[in-house]
Amino acid sequence: MHILFFNPQGNFDDADSYLTEHPDFGGQLVYVKEVAMAMAASGHKVDIVTRLIVDPDWPEFSAPIDYYTNAAAGLRIVRIPCGGDKFLAKEQLWKHMPEFVSGTNRFYAGELPDFATAHYADGGYCAALMQARTGLQFTFTGHSLGAQKMDKLNVNQMNYSRMENQFRFSKRIAAERLAMQSAFCIITSTEQERREQYAHPLYAGTLDVTDDSRFSVIPPGVNTEVFHTGVGELDEKVGIKLNESLKNTAQPHLLVSSRIDEKKNIKGAVAAYISSPDLQANTGLVICVRGISNPYGEIDALPAAEQAVLRPILDMILQAGLRDKVEFLDIRSQAELAATYRYFARRKSVFVLTAFYEPFGLAPIEAAACGLACVVTRNGGPSEIFSDGSGILVDPFNPGDIASGMQRAIREYTDLANRAARLVRIKYTWDQTAAGYLAVIEQGLKAATPERLTVPKLDASARILDYLH
Repeated sequence: MHILFFNPQGNFDDADSYLTEHPDFGGQLVYVKEVAMAMAASGHKVDIVTRLIVDPDWPEFSAPIDYYTNAAAGLRIVRIPCGGDKFLAKEQLWKHMPEFVSGTNRFYAGELPDFATAHYADGGYCAALMQARTGLQFTFTGHSLGAQKMDKLNVNQMNYSRMENQFRFSKRIAAERLAMQSAFCIITSTEQERREQYAHPLYAGTLDVTDDSRFSVIPPGVNTEVFHTGVGELDEKVGIKLNESLKNTAQPHLLVSSRIDEKKNIKGAVAAYISSPDLQANTGLVICVRGISNPYGEIDALPAAEQAVLRPILDMILQAGLRDKVEFLDIRSQAELAATYRYFARRKSVFVLTAFYEPFGLAPIEAAACGLACVVTRNGGPSEIFSDGSGILVDPFNPGDIASGMQRAIREYTDLANRAARLVRIKYTWDQTAAGYLAVIEQGLKAATPERLTVPKLDASARILDYLH
């Protein structure tokens, strides 16, 4: 089969430039790349269709066709020009999406792929436009939905204009509704995502979340060539670096590795550690901050939003007199991260994710694949991943509960780590994710060709204002 991945925002290149460093280059791009690579490895022709950028500040994305050197020959990156040459943040792309779809249609010159899969709201919008023009069917994977982001940001009548200007919620939610309505099947990572996120009032009337024919729950996976319990190529180098930089290599550690983002609630993990003399006496706390290794002296090098999250955390650590117990690491690649996980796993350490809400929870299963026990938020996908007790679920709003979970994980490390690593091997690999997509696509190819639809104006302002009232 020939499969098209619609992902206009962010971008893709062989070096994974800016991956997870920029708001438009988050986990969604890792997901798309890994699923596409797994499909290509199984013999399919796969195109990741994204936006062409000819900008001296973003030189990695200027070739119309690109490839991954470590991928099967059937995978290519196709970059379509639209909206000028310069890099544009995803919120600025909406008005250029019809141009993007026209360019995609011209690129294929009547020889369309067999099926498409669309990612995030803008990818879903593009797929719906393409279907309206050509009849090409698609699956839709929202990754994170605009309605939930509105709720998390506490959007209300008073601040709606400002939030709308920044995040373009009316465009995003209208695009999501159109994609949900038009897609052959909606792919979610968990049953909870399907039942809760897609049932939000702002999507009312779009689809029935109890209709099994419209949904398929397909969990993401981990790259088992990178995240595993064996010996990787960077393990020795990373081990030497950590042995030299860490103040105490004998004790187990609590390891926090996530974006410096308010919703990841790193502050909650730090507060839990500060609240527990037992944890302070028997473990260290390590926080990964990509880009700097000494935040006390280098914090100004971080983006302003990350500084705003990190400064109160540093103040908490200093006020508690724990600067020597809470250490920071600068990790620059997935390979280095996996080697770091294995280093700490050999010391019976624990991965900690205390996000207020986590849609799925790819980070803890990557850590589990490397042998770490996991303490994770009970809010969101992790509650399904670790429902068998292979990880410890905690209330992210309760430092005492987080601390208790950390203590239990240290005590029960061997059992938890073994069970979690086995869970990943059985259920959470990208090959299994790709197989799930391919099964849905095969069903779609057997289904009737969808009727052409008239694409409505991309604006949900009235619906949002009604909801806020």
